[in-house]
Amino acid sequence: MLEWKTIGRVLESRLIKVKKEVDLTRVNIQSAGETVTSGDGVAMVNGLLDCVLGELIEFDGGGNGIVMNLDRDTVGVVLLNGESSVPEGSQARGTGRVLSVPCGSAMLGRVVSPLGDPLDGEGSFSFEEMRPIESPAPAILSRKPVDRPLETGLMSIDAIVPIGRGQRELIIGDRQTGKTAIAVDAIINQKGKGVYCFYVAIGQKTSSVARLVEQLRIAGALDYTTIVCSTASDAATMQYIAPYAGCAMAEHFMYQGKDTLIIYDDLSKHAVAYRAMSLLLRRPPGREAYPGDVFYLHSRLLERAASLSDEAGGGSMTALPIVETQAGDISAYIPTNVISITDGQIFLDTDMFRSNIRPAVSGGLSVSRVGGAAQRKAMRNVAGRLRLELAQYRELQVFAQFSSDMDATTRDTLRYGAILTELLRQKDGDPMPATAQIELLYAATQGLLPHDTPIERVQKFKHEFPAYMDARDPEGVKALDEESVISDTFAKSMAKAAKEWLAHSGAIR
Repeated sequence: MLEWKTIGRVLESRLIKVKKEVDLTRVNIQSAGETVTSGDGVAMVNGLLDCVLGELIEFDGGGNGIVMNLDRDTVGVVLLNGESSVPEGSQARGTGRVLSVPCGSAMLGRVVSPLGDPLDGEGSFSFEEMRPIESPAPAILSRKPVDRPLETGLMSIDAIVPIGRGQRELIIGDRQTGKTAIAVDAIINQKGKGVYCFYVAIGQKTSSVARLVEQLRIAGALDYTTIVCSTASDAATMQYIAPYAGCAMAEHFMYQGKDTLIIYDDLSKHAVAYRAMSLLLRRPPGREAYPGDVFYLHSRLLERAASLSDEAGGGSMTALPIVETQAGDISAYIPTNVISITDGQIFLDTDMFRSNIRPAVSGGLSVSRVGGAAQRKAMRNVAGRLRLELAQYRELQVFAQFSSDMDATTRDTLRYGAILTELLRQKDGDPMPATAQIELLYAATQGLLPHDTPIERVQKFKHEFPAYMDARDPEGVKALDEESVISDTFAKSMAKAAKEWLAHSGAIR
């Protein structure tokens, strides 16, 4: 018994001596493990007893991955480099940190991977900081109400479903209905407005991304835009982290007090990639084989979009997620999830698109929960009844197909609705300034444009009248842009200009 006490005292004295000589806080202690299985982009590792969910794991062969499953004896790791760099039996080490991506102004105008590696062949770039792809959303007290407009240049959106800086507005519709075109127009319209744009391509074709980059370059919008690209040929893991990486890059500017716009194209493919990873990790499937936490997958991403208070820097991040529907079914699992997270949705109608009404924004199913709070006062005044008037027109249009005898009031309503529909029609890549939208809507809603005006004249009016006003009353247009109020003087100027234009164009006979 005495001998054991002596041994204990000796060991205690030696441990005290080691503690004095070595600063244990500076010792880098890494857990180590061994890869049991590796395949299909997933590795199961033994021995990583103290790792945490989301931790970055490094392997001997140069590969790395992210911890996604914590089981009793093994850890499920999704691989970032593919299973070829992580053979079975290779050693794995915990890093104690989460995956981070480079951020900074040098990345503007570049096409990068979700890890921040350049993909455009223009060489490397310097970065200002590394931000973790997963970070907490801004607290409630760090936010302020969304009250500044982020104009897309599309009259059917800016007038009916306005978007504010810091808002999360879903773009939803079937395949090939113009969802990406709306997002691209929104990016192009930010030229000269101090908004940094990020476009995240998730599971897109490489050729589609290349066309989009060229379109932005021709429009002069690439200088303030970063493309985060994870194509359909990339691993599911890269498609999974792409939106979080793009969000981290946008947050860099938001917390510096800048305004940013981020497009997620699209979250349907993002959910499919997450489902593939989850099934490979042996997670129990739920509805439509998606895992139970698929709602949290998108909520923790979209909640990071915010309009920060002045005390927090005053920056903003506006998110425009895109979701694809099947046969217009917005009650499917992923669409309903994202609709419940966002602050409204822009629904694109397939029938309107096929009728050449583009952008095919459905006034009945589209909504902005911010509403007029993030809209110019002048736009709010001229577009107040626009949604109702268009709904009445669509309803009458259906009945007019079966009726040959209509009264004068019904015919007048149909003509007026046709004029409004024509004014809202725009080509891709041709956003319209806010002042031009207000002038055209004022002319239509205040009767400056007669209801019996032929549609071809309406088309000409739409293209020529804003320039006509710029030349005729530049001071009034400037005041409208700066003060966002239609003064009595400018209203009279528009009425006179519209009458003159119609007379000279031959619309009045």
